[in-house]
Amino acid sequence: MYRSPARRLLPALCRSAGHYAGQPSPIRCSAPIIHSAAFSPSAASDKPLNHKPHQFGSSSSSSSSEGGKPRATARPKAHWQEEQARVLQASLRHVIRLGWGEASMIAGAREVGVSPSIVGSFPRKEAALVEFFMDDCLQRLIDIIDMKEDLKSLIPSQRVAKLVRIRLEMQAPYISKWPQALSIQAQPLNISTSFKQRAMLVDEIWHAAGDEATDMDWYVKRTVLGGIYSTSELYMLADTSPDFQDTWAFLDERVSDAFDLQKTVKEAKYLAEAVGAGMGGSVQGLVKRLFQG
Repeated sequence: MYRSPARRLLPALCRSAGHYAGQPSPIRCSAPIIHSAAFSPSAASDKPLNHKPHQFGSSSSSSSSEGGKPRATARPKAHWQEEQARVLQASLRHVIRLGWGEASMIAGAREVGVSPSIVGSFPRKEAALVEFFMDDCLQRLIDIIDMKEDLKSLIPSQRVAKLVRIRLEMQAPYISKWPQALSIQAQPLNISTSFKQRAMLVDEIWHAAGDEATDMDWYVKRTVLGGIYSTSELYMLADTSPDFQDTWAFLDERVSDAFDLQKTVKEAKYLAEAVGAGMGGSVQGLVKRLFQG
């Protein structure tokens, strides 16, 4: 269903996804509670086969070819039943006042004319609300990637920083209640879904940046970006600057550092290759590759 290789993350745990349709998950996660900053996609990822980058400019109904087969566009909210989705969407308007919990969901149900008893159909009430919000934000980000033409003119590091900022700005209205959401995500029964949702977010951003990695770089890039996203998210919680300007400066620095490190590692690799070749006649080739890379 998902267009990115993140759909293959946590294959065993994903089989418990039936809880989204109101069915309790048969799998209980035994993992310890992990701080949000430790969330990284590499902790639960599976290397994709024939990984292809997402292409800018594709419509939300388009698909790209992967191994001769079309790749479906992601629809993160598709697993929610229509009535449940209506209640959860309305519930988000009450979160700032009532928090991420049953009170907001009851208020949301009443707002859309549904019996509050529907809240009982969600086995993990507060988690369902947070996870719906995460799905909703991912879908909105995908739509932005598909429609924003100005992203094409940005270099990869700028695309990454811009998309992370756009995604974090979606949380800005809920910033006073976001520590509660992070606490809910870190609970043992919810942590596997939290990993999966964050991994899909990171993977979508890398696709948008034109990532073509198919080897260990696939893991490294997603681990690094997962760390950047989580640390920026936590920085945002304590940011009192106007419109979170300090957070965006922090984010830009972290992304710049990450891409500089990538270049440094690449240069070191070329140097090692030259040394391994005995340096004989290879210096010119090394210099050429450094400046072209």
